[in-house]
Amino acid sequence: MMGSVKSALTIAGTDPSGGAGIQADLKTFQERQVYGMSVITSVVAQNTLGVQDVKHLSIDFIEKQMDAVLEDIFPQAIKTGMIATVEMMQLIATKIAKTNIPYVIDPVMVAKSGDSLMEDQSRKAIRDVLIPLATVVTPNVPEAEILVGFDIKNQQDAKKAAKVIVDDLGAQSAVVKGGHLPGEAVDILYDGNDYYYFKNVRFDTKHTHGTGCTFSAAITAELAKGKSIKEAVELGKAYITDAIKFSLELGQGNGPTNHWGGYRLKGLPNQEGEIK
Repeated sequence: MMGSVKSALTIAGTDPSGGAGIQADLKTFQERQVYGMSVITSVVAQNTLGVQDVKHLSIDFIEKQMDAVLEDIFPQAIKTGMIATVEMMQLIATKIAKTNIPYVIDPVMVAKSGDSLMEDQSRKAIRDVLIPLATVVTPNVPEAEILVGFDIKNQQDAKKAAKVIVDDLGAQSAVVKGGHLPGEAVDILYDGNDYYYFKNVRFDTKHTHGTGCTFSAAITAELAKGKSIKEAVELGKAYITDAIKFSLELGQGNGPTNHWGGYRLKGLPNQEGEIK
């Protein structure tokens, strides 16, 4: 039994209110039946109302955390979230390049509240240093616009952006999330050959804190279990859709998604007692 347990590593910043960052990743790994491990890059004072302060850990200590994990419980997949500085990216890239396992980038640049989480010079570095190593990149529209350098107003623009991230920036695949675009919530996956469209209804809720972290963590967990990129994204989309649909009305701002919310995937009843 123990030999069959898969593990995943998240490298990101914290969220003491539990909705995003390392905390959201570990909750998601647990729900997707993957043993979760973490390396903390930055300690963030934030809640559903916004970011109050950020303290970055030293490069030396981040490296010690990574070595402690990789030398003992080697993961089947890795994801990165908030990587704030160029030096962090260079260190992480060096380590990941040696692993030869799936790597998911959630290019966290701005919090849901609008607070910046990444230094300006790092926005170029993520394109040059980390994205070429990525199995999957999962930007929302504002993040994708920063990565590709043009406005994204519709699905055609999103398709073009996904193609640029793969063909020009060097990722194996990219999912441009459609939550910021009008109409249906359509995420577009491009894998270097084909486009795939993951559609769902749009829910009228402000409680979407941590959706990007949760979605990318779900994809990471599925890749750790050996799923293909398309399967991992499909399962991740189903999981985050339920997590938003049954979001938790906690906090005074943008509340967290429901990490217990993968009812369709687990065959568990939702809050109305129904199995969908």
